[in-house]
Amino acid sequence: MKKLWSLGLLMLCALLPAAMTQAADANKLEGIEITVNINQADPEELAELLKGVGMEKAKDIVEYRDKHGEFKSIDELTQVKGIGSATVEKNRSRIVL
Repeated sequence: MKKLWSLGLLMLCALLPAAMTQAADANKLEGIEITVNINQADPEELAELLKGVGMEKAKDIVEYRDKHGEFKSIDELTQVKGIGSATVEKNRSRIVL
């Protein structure tokens, strides 16, 4: 029983630094305002910085922009296949033109 308790305590001590590092990394990003210019960003940036936008939707955004020119409003994003008003609202504070 004593060995089992010691083993559990040892494992806890081994995992604690990793958990603290993750918490510290999350705190570094807290308070940082994330913005993305949808008229200049490449698909990788769009997919990384916009909530609910994966690589395929990001490529669709760039394809739409290439075909129709720069976005004139944030709401114009809803014209892109797969981007609805809910996605736009989740990201409104992040998007700049």
